[in-house]
Amino acid sequence: MNYDIIVIGSGPGGYVTAIRASQLGFKTAIIEKESLGGICLNWGCIPTKALLKSAQVFEYLNHAKDYGIGADNIKADFSAVIKRSRDVADGMSKGIQFLMKKNKIDVIMGTAKVKAGKKIDVTGADGKVTSLSANHIIIATGARSKQLPNLPQDGKKIIGYREAMSLPKQPKTLVVVGSGAIGVEFAYFYATMGTKVTVVEFLPTIVPVEDEEVSKQLEKSFKKVGIEVMTDASVESVDTKGTGCKVNIKTKTGNISLDADIVLSAVGIEANIQGLGLEETGIKTDKGKIVTDKFYATNVPGYYAIGDCVGGQALAHVASAEGITCVEKIKGMHVDAIDYNNIPGCTYCQPEIASVGFTEKKAKEAGYEIKVGKFPFTASGKAKAAGAADGFVKLIFDAKYGELLGAHMIGANVTEMIASTVAMRKLETTGHEIIKTVHPHPTMSEAIMEAAAAAYGEVIHL
Repeated sequence: MNYDIIVIGSGPGGYVTAIRASQLGFKTAIIEKESLGGICLNWGCIPTKALLKSAQVFEYLNHAKDYGIGADNIKADFSAVIKRSRDVADGMSKGIQFLMKKNKIDVIMGTAKVKAGKKIDVTGADGKVTSLSANHIIIATGARSKQLPNLPQDGKKIIGYREAMSLPKQPKTLVVVGSGAIGVEFAYFYATMGTKVTVVEFLPTIVPVEDEEVSKQLEKSFKKVGIEVMTDASVESVDTKGTGCKVNIKTKTGNISLDADIVLSAVGIEANIQGLGLEETGIKTDKGKIVTDKFYATNVPGYYAIGDCVGGQALAHVASAEGITCVEKIKGMHVDAIDYNNIPGCTYCQPEIASVGFTEKKAKEAGYEIKVGKFPFTASGKAKAAGAADGFVKLIFDAKYGELLGAHMIGANVTEMIASTVAMRKLETTGHEIIKTVHPHPTMSEAIMEAAAAAYGEVIHL
């Protein structure tokens, strides 16, 4: 069976790549060993957002009196919340099946192994091996939860994100190790549902890739709702011999021991490249990732890689963009390489976090003379009316030319606001142009205009 393009992996990188390839006239197949949609649709982006929405609804109901509404005997059915999340994921996976049929993409279930000569062997669930070939093979196998030697995941007491989405029983106490997006999202979910949560972060701030002011605000917001945050701390070991876990944590002031029902390891991810046949095929890797050029070609002609199994931000929308760029380049279209400094990042705890471009610290390190504008949601009429005044919008401009270098937001619904600043940066919009762009009132997005005005000493509502 010969194809123009075969894509290995059907996550948001793989299935988007396959659809775009088909649109461009390529005879296309996609190989998936588990479920269409990959981790994102089945065990990542989508089902976690379903969990977080349930937590947000529960939080609203518990604070109904703040809005002048009486609501008594509010209870959360943990198993029903988990079921809803799984149902949402299942529905999305079925949607991908429809898209594959619509775009006439052959779906081949099994485990792929690349071979020399642009060939792939696919081993099905029954052990039968099918040999395929293609002019172009695109690897989009994604990543999985990283395993640490001192934090071995057993799937029951020490778990990764996958088990955290489908626990049979809600834990009374939970220690989250790592405070990236995965860690803080699950910390918010479980804490809101009533679990006592402790977040342990090795670095000095939580969500350490974010602007330092954003990190400080999230820590403040978390502590306000009862989440314990420990920074400059590391989990040295976990004793799982008893009914729960005894967590040994090293801090700046000495070691402490915490009891927890469950420990969630959220220390990052590692690429799924083992057993793919990369060594036999001669495809180069470095530090556990496949090496590619800026259009995702590997060192072996005809083989490409995108998404979490290559370097760069491990984000669903990045994988999708890489896949589209890759197949359009194969087609011979004129395409620009992706600007990775203009990729938005979003974290869906409450308050939400969204950012793009340089942090204030990184802009200074890059040698820019900067103007910084910040507008707090405490001064936003829409935020106050919504009962969501935590957070702010912070914009960073190049003082010389007025270029928007970075945007950093923390607050309600900011993940829906960040795209406008991504477009501003793409279009090289200046600070004065943002100030003169009339924003609707009352909206949360007014804070973008106000933050730009603050940077230039023209802010009205502060």
